[in-house]
Amino acid sequence: MRNTVFLMVALLMACGDSTPQVQGAEPKAAGITVTRVAKLDHPWAMTFLPDGRLLVTEKTGQLRLVTQEGDVSEPIKGIPEVAYGGQGGLGDVVLAPDFEQSGLIYISYAEAGSGNTRGAVVARGRLSLKGDDSEISDLTIIWKQHPKVTGRGHYGHRMVFSDEGYLFISSGERQKFTPSQDMDSNMGKILRLYPDGTLPKDNPFAEQGAIAAQVWSLGHRNPLGLAFDGQGRLWNHEMGPAGGDELNLVIKGNNYGYPTVSNGDHYSGKDIPDHDTRPEFAEPAIWWTPVISPGGLVFYSGNEFPDWQGNALIAGLSARALVRVAVDDSGAATEVERIDMGKRIREVEQGPAGDVWLLEDGRGGRLLRLTASP
Repeated sequence: MRNTVFLMVALLMACGDSTPQVQGAEPKAAGITVTRVAKLDHPWAMTFLPDGRLLVTEKTGQLRLVTQEGDVSEPIKGIPEVAYGGQGGLGDVVLAPDFEQSGLIYISYAEAGSGNTRGAVVARGRLSLKGDDSEISDLTIIWKQHPKVTGRGHYGHRMVFSDEGYLFISSGERQKFTPSQDMDSNMGKILRLYPDGTLPKDNPFAEQGAIAAQVWSLGHRNPLGLAFDGQGRLWNHEMGPAGGDELNLVIKGNNYGYPTVSNGDHYSGKDIPDHDTRPEFAEPAIWWTPVISPGGLVFYSGNEFPDWQGNALIAGLSARALVRVAVDDSGAATEVERIDMGKRIREVEQGPAGDVWLLEDGRGGRLLRLTASP
């Protein structure tokens, strides 16, 4: 029987009530003020525009413009039909590095295929903000999950740009297990592309051509968080099976072992060997059992919460919390705080002023702003 580590981490609030509440309706949390900004329909991801407004995706297929005061626009036109259902639908949204000049944004979503199959895609288009006539034009798909498969889970499809301008995409294994180790599939992988979808020649498996040439790392399960830290290191987090959620320092060419190894087990109860039994696979920097079900990921660099600088902030779904993790120069990670939000938290982003913004999961999920209490 596996020797499972249970990470029962206490809340490290300074004093008083440790449960954050909506400002104006319920008491404040110790050290943190939580302000309800807006209510949305199954919100999934968000990103800030240069003027401080947010683009927010709703899994059901809408992209909306939201002000920091809580005004929510009508759906932005030009979003294609998405394969909504289960974990699928409209996913991530990020700005091109040259957005202020090009107006280009990137969206990910689940796309229907033939024979009841589906797969994630990434598309880019030009955003034009004109009130209720806001739209995305010239939308072009630059990447597709291969192959399309049946089922509605584990799309991944998070995106992040590096400082060098490469686009990284996380791709889940679609609950099919073996694609994570199959180099003829881009599922269960993290990919690196140029912004137009073409492939850098120095990708670690470029000489293998075809699908393998997209791959930056492999052996992932359901990677729903992807972010660079202040040192320019790439990290991902992913949901484990029954146990074993992971935060990984993503290194070029590394294999993270799934489904050959995991610190969780199959839902059937069948054992999966632990990472430490197969040293050829990269181990997670930290893992969780019981799980936290990680959603979004960001590394904090603001001044609103000085003690959080350099920390990973993880949106916890089953944890119903914002999980704060310290990482050091060696890549070791330690959970230092779990802030109970009382709801499933899907997404986290840092705001322009150093405040922290969260999206609750599900129908009526709220956009929340966290600031330091006076």
